Amino acid sequence: MSTLTDVRAVPRRTHEERVLDALRSGGALSRGDLAERVGLSRTTLSEVTGELLRRGAIVVVDDDSATRRGSGRPAQRLALDPASGQFLGIDFGHRRVQVVLADAAHQVMASGADRYADGTEWDERIERAMGLIDRLAGEVGAHLTALQAIGIGVPGPYTGARQAGPRVSWRAQPAPDRVDRVFAERFGAPVLVDNNTRLAALAEAVSRPGAPGHLLYVRLSDGVGGGLVVDGRLVTGSRGLAGEIGHVTADPGGSACRCGKRGCLETVASTAAILAACRARGAQTDTLEDLADAVAKSDPATDAVLRDVGTVLGRVLGAAAMTLDPGEVVIAGEVVHVAPALVDQAAATLRYELYPLAAAAPIAVRAGQLRDSDGAHGALAAVFHSSPLLAGYPQPEPDQRA
Repeated sequence: MSTLTDVRAVPRRTHEERVLDALRSGGALSRGDLAERVGLSRTTLSEVTGELLRRGAIVVVDDDSATRRGSGRPAQRLALDPASGQFLGIDFGHRRVQVVLADAAHQVMASGADRYADGTEWDERIERAMGLIDRLAGEVGAHLTALQAIGIGVPGPYTGARQAGPRVSWRAQPAPDRVDRVFAERFGAPVLVDNNTRLAALAEAVSRPGAPGHLLYVRLSDGVGGGLVVDGRLVTGSRGLAGEIGHVTADPGGSACRCGKRGCLETVASTAAILAACRARGAQTDTLEDLADAVAKSDPATDAVLRDVGTVLGRVLGAAAMTLDPGEVVIAGEVVHVAPALVDQAAATLRYELYPLAAAAPIAVRAGQLRDSDGAHGALAAVFHSSPLLAGYPQPEPDQRA
């Protein structure tokens, strides 16, 4: 990408966003009204709206020919195209890809998931994602020619496109520059890539009124990961490792982890690990639905596993909380919604592990509000850039449309 292209792309996209914001808040507007609202010259505005019309981001809804007095061309009114999907949030998990499509008003138009086997090659994962995107767009009659930005979550540490420091090697992580390139070339839009669980933490944080000052987030899913908010900002860390709580050693003599270590929290508290532990004690828990049935029946073996896992999780969270002093701890993931006893046990253990002075102002511990689409929603939030949590956060790379 040339420097000249970068110089042109950034202000152009800024102008586009100002025009789209004005139409989002003001409804249908003439070019004259738009020029006054966004502070652009008529020439620049004409260029910007022409490009947005060409891509289908906006449409001509009517003109003033019926009421206009005098000669001259009728003044057209422009508006956002409600059928234009303009933002994509994508979350690549270890065993599934989740996609959320939003329109120009930041309203979710469609969402869905496609599952694959753990260890599936990234070429197939990306192909599955592309197919899912096309399918969702087709179901709601959306067109994707006007995409403004794409947010993508990937497993494992990720430093961010514009942060200093080396990218971290991780067997479960794709080559980030390749993911960037594939989606940018397919859709012609800027792409932001980050750790999927950190994006899920962002989604959880912005789902509640007001940005939390200090939040520790952990998600129990196909893997276990986390996110960290410090002083009201989502933290990535110098090497993209901030919040990688799933690879803290919880059992030094435990099972081998995908990261190459042994006994990581992920080997104890991931969904697969919990289901396997229940089966080892005689429960019939092949799926989360089976686990929910066992919980509903108060199966003693299942209850014992959940409390054991909650205890281990609480100890790890307690150590992190002693170091970071968060105001709130959020435990998320589908398993949390079917097994609330796990959260209760983790919360009790965490509070026990804390320094006695913390008892005067106990840390709030709660289950996550969002479901399995939290990472994809977080990817959307990252490209919307509408939250104070994102101050200093890496921006999507500008696209190459000049």
